[in-house]
Amino acid sequence: MATVNPYYSNLPGNYLFAEIARRVKEYCASHPDNKLIRLGIGDVTQPLVPAVIAALEKAVREQADAATFMGYGPEQGYAFLRETVAFACYDGLGIDADDIFISDGAKCDIGNFQELFAGDATVAITDPVYPVYADSNVMAGRAGPLGENGRFKGMVYLPCTAANGFVPELPKDRVDIIYLCYPNNPTGTVLTKAQLAVWVDYARENDSVIFFDAAYEAFIRSDDVPHSIYEIEGARDVAVEFRSYSKSAGFTGLRCGFAVVPPGVSGVGPDRKRVALRDMWNRRQTTKYNGCPYIVQRAAEAVHTPEGRKQCRAVIDLYMKNAAKIRDAFLGLGLTVAGGVDAPYVWVTLPAGMDSWSFFDALLNRAEIVGTPGAGFGPSGEGYFRLTGFGNPAQTVEAVERLKTFRME
Repeated sequence: MATVNPYYSNLPGNYLFAEIARRVKEYCASHPDNKLIRLGIGDVTQPLVPAVIAALEKAVREQADAATFMGYGPEQGYAFLRETVAFACYDGLGIDADDIFISDGAKCDIGNFQELFAGDATVAITDPVYPVYADSNVMAGRAGPLGENGRFKGMVYLPCTAANGFVPELPKDRVDIIYLCYPNNPTGTVLTKAQLAVWVDYARENDSVIFFDAAYEAFIRSDDVPHSIYEIEGARDVAVEFRSYSKSAGFTGLRCGFAVVPPGVSGVGPDRKRVALRDMWNRRQTTKYNGCPYIVQRAAEAVHTPEGRKQCRAVIDLYMKNAAKIRDAFLGLGLTVAGGVDAPYVWVTLPAGMDSWSFFDALLNRAEIVGTPGAGFGPSGEGYFRLTGFGNPAQTVEAVERLKTFRME
């Protein structure tokens, strides 16, 4: 008899968005003629921009010609894209093409990178949190079952609530791995350079590694908010950064992202000698991954052209206008709102005594709007609710109109 991984039994029965989908499906089955507006899961709605489509079409035609056909590519990504990313995203920050690993998205990279660490590594996550951070470590055996308090036993939680301005406090005890996501999903909040420097200093002093999820950096508007953790002195020794083209360029279906692993980031091997994580990640990728498709990498390259940057910026501006409208609508209801300024997510503080799944049901049944309950992101998410600016403009306007007459009682 084959024995399965026992740690999977420590996971909740349903992934957050699967539970949302189940509830929405039930609602649609009993209200087939009603028009739902989905502002919950952060999928994009606008098509790929012309520069990306042109690059895709050109690359596809190359695949039809034996002289330009591309088969297996380098697992780390083609040099043309790695070099483009190094210049376009990290010029002057000490990052070069050898530090960049192209993939099919940040979610996979973040979920897989924990494989490089021992099973007893201690992990700290902000709370609320993108579920992949916690769940992937539970699958690896670094946490026990979900406790009655909604937290996995053995995992260190760093609450981010209105009480602390959504800025996590440093762990009371030393940890090995720290997950940070800024601009933050789900709260839409950010850290200034000074606030992020506190975390880099902690990691350097405690020999910790930061997993920095920068998937939403393209949405930043404020001057003092870093687009990369490598803007902070010393970060190249302690931080791995993950980025994605999903939201910044509409690649949620096309799939492309990258991890940045500088040579100075390391861990300790069984012989107590330092081991470069870049070498380990390269070994892992060459064993388990065949590389992001050539045509997709050509499309990603086009994002960084002058035309691509201009076109993608216009789409990002559209999403941020949506977020601003949603933010204003909830402020108009007298609620406290975070996010929607440097991120496409709007994080609503619910009235005292209202739990987030009850608000989900009320919004679904009374306004026919789908959002995301904060409790699905961790115990500190209870009492909050997330909506996104990724809907199309017309539907967002309609959602705002519905919210004007929405009653929470």
